[in-house]
Amino acid sequence: MGPEMKIVVAPQSFKGSLSAREVADAIARGIRRVLADAEVVVLPMADGGEGTVDALVYATGGRTMQTEVTGPLGDRVLAAWGILGDGVTAVVEMAAASGLVLVPPDRLDPLTATTYGTGELVRAALDSGCRRLIIGIGGSATNDGGAGMAQALGAKLTDREGRELPPGGAALASLRKIDVSGLDSRLAGCQVTVACDVTNPLCGNEGASWVYGPQKGATEEMCRQLDEALANYASVIKKDLGIDIRDMPGAGAAGGLGAGLVAFPGARLVPGIEIVSDAVGLVEHLKGAALALTGEGRLDTQTTFGKTVAGVAKQAKVLGVPVVVIAGELHGDLKELYQHGIDAALSIAPGPISLEESEADAARLTSDAAERALRLILINPERQSRHVD
Repeated sequence: MGPEMKIVVAPQSFKGSLSAREVADAIARGIRRVLADAEVVVLPMADGGEGTVDALVYATGGRTMQTEVTGPLGDRVLAAWGILGDGVTAVVEMAAASGLVLVPPDRLDPLTATTYGTGELVRAALDSGCRRLIIGIGGSATNDGGAGMAQALGAKLTDREGRELPPGGAALASLRKIDVSGLDSRLAGCQVTVACDVTNPLCGNEGASWVYGPQKGATEEMCRQLDEALANYASVIKKDLGIDIRDMPGAGAAGGLGAGLVAFPGARLVPGIEIVSDAVGLVEHLKGAALALTGEGRLDTQTTFGKTVAGVAKQAKVLGVPVVVIAGELHGDLKELYQHGIDAALSIAPGPISLEESEADAARLTSDAAERALRLILINPERQSRHVD
């Protein structure tokens, strides 16, 4: 590996300390200390969750937008979203409009929390001329099956008396009719792709309400109420729209927003890392590379399940590019990771230090770890062998 070699740097964020771009820049600095003339391709990544807008906007030379929308509890919030470099693809994180981070712990209310603001972001993207949408749906505060999103886009959800349903998942128990004649007509010519990394169905013990409701403040009784309401919602969607979303894998993602996005704008649910990899051109960048460095805050056995590091390693392995992971923390038995295209993993910790110390100095520690990795890789075995009897 000489100084003219190409090295691809494609990490995700270190949650709580560095954005994906900051991690990538720190790794690049470490590389350049060793190989000043290397071609370093900086490619911040994400898996559809937090940081997806930033990563895709940066990697494609796009721009970040801000739109005031309805928050999960009806307050107004300023939500960031992005238009990619092609000018026609928008990227939206539902968490920016309808996320758990927007609700103080003492105000959590999964019965009334709404995805209306997410629908408003979709509308803003359409208003900006975008006709391809990438929607990341992690981190929701909602359990309304995407009903609020559908209402924001012009669908009418009414009860037995023909009254429009109020916000929230609990109200879906009263749903009797869905009318999509007023749905934004621009959606018909729009391609909607949803970054979805869970396979939960909409209803039942593995569904949105029982699995994810408690983290949004739902008691056992609320989970039962919400699950029954979503079951009714699924029945009415099947009756009025002819789409069966109840047991669809991923329908239960983000409090059922996965189901709503399939039913109303006709979205496809795709693993987040695949969407991001395609959008940033990961495979093209990896071609001809001598090495790929990726990273995440905590590397453990969960990494193999659809996360950024595993996605980068999978693509690199196909092309024969070695992969080193720089992680904030290494946890558990990592043997399985080495079967997924990862050649080596290093922690940024130079020795026993606290998590607080590691997070506070994460950028410098990341650069140092990248430098250590490069120096180890560049050791010449032939030169070393002359010192061995």
